[in-house]
Amino acid sequence: MKVLVLGAGVVGVATAYYLWKDGHEVTVVERQPGPGRETSYGNAGGLCPSFAGPWAAPGMISKVLKLSVQRDSPIRFSPLPEPRKVAWVLQWMRNCNAERFRVNKLRMQRVAHYSLQCLREIASGEDLPSFDFHEGGTLQIFRTPAELDLGRLSAKALEEYGVPWRILDATDISALEPAMAHSRATVAGALHMPADASGDSYKFSQGLAAFLQQRGVDFRYGVNIDALERHGNAIDAVRTSQGLLRADAYVVALGSHAPFLVRPLGLNLPVYPLKGYSITVPVSDPDAVPRMAVMDEHNKIMISRLGNRIRAAGMAELTGYGLGLNPARRKLLIDVVGELFPRGLDWDQVEFWAGLRPMTPDGPPILGRTRWNNLFLNSGHGSNGWTQSCGTSRIVADIVAGRQPAIDLDGLTAERFHA
Repeated sequence: MKVLVLGAGVVGVATAYYLWKDGHEVTVVERQPGPGRETSYGNAGGLCPSFAGPWAAPGMISKVLKLSVQRDSPIRFSPLPEPRKVAWVLQWMRNCNAERFRVNKLRMQRVAHYSLQCLREIASGEDLPSFDFHEGGTLQIFRTPAELDLGRLSAKALEEYGVPWRILDATDISALEPAMAHSRATVAGALHMPADASGDSYKFSQGLAAFLQQRGVDFRYGVNIDALERHGNAIDAVRTSQGLLRADAYVVALGSHAPFLVRPLGLNLPVYPLKGYSITVPVSDPDAVPRMAVMDEHNKIMISRLGNRIRAAGMAELTGYGLGLNPARRKLLIDVVGELFPRGLDWDQVEFWAGLRPMTPDGPPILGRTRWNNLFLNSGHGSNGWTQSCGTSRIVADIVAGRQPAIDLDGLTAERFHA
């Protein structure tokens, strides 16, 4: 079967891999000049299935309102009442309670742990270049008692899924992660999740795409995707800047831009971008920087060790699709990392980046079939795109092939939004 994958971020490239493994003739179309150039380029680097959970959580509405009026807040909202954004926010608010949080987190846990297993299989089974893969666990630190209470709630969901964890006090934190001994931050406690890992999704995307190209997968870069042409109950072609492209099946893996492509088909995907920023800093003293991924829950900033670099990413701006670099965000990231890890980094060489996370209001991605017979979705991964990419791609490839996926799809399809 000929399959067209729309998008060459880490999700699109991983989708192409599993389709290729099934023996399909695969073409990948991407507007950028290469793979992983948008959201996959500078993300946090954490492969954190234990940490995977929805942004919609108990207490988040009041926290967002409180933080959004602060000058250096990690969260910002544009005041413009754009209809899609308003609809997304209202759905998000309905999910900010303990019951919905538990359900959505368990759904995300299910796919995220499966995904890390899939990634390990690719990394061990294929001859790929290094992507700084490191299985060192995740340390989620809490600066206030209220944040620590939410951490305990998250831990209960982890317990239901059989995920190892433990709550740490300040002394335990430094013993586990020696780099925290020099921290200037006040910390109330932490949640340690040893099953997690980290890696560079851009390096992974580049390496896997090159691997696939050498084996016959057709990557078409610099091609704009304009519309889907339909015939009866199926998609007939994709209209692009290089003309019509036809296949037997089509997979949409376009991140935050997926809703625009499928809306003319009557599919209303509640996916909206939350803009995030990252810095990447060279390591000057390996013993003074963290070995494992560290999540600063208060500032919503993830810090990962990527070989001889540290990546710190965070912020949540519900401000549309702009990718402008705000110098104040760079300063905030530097300040947070510098407070937690004041030694061991070369601050004269900081790479600053911004990207868009394709968020669903409840948290889980949107996978699989649509009402159009040969159109499939791999969308809405939010801030967990790297963590979930391989698992969701294998799931979608299974569905394209007519197989039953290895995990339950309850709460992971477009049906929950009646789309």
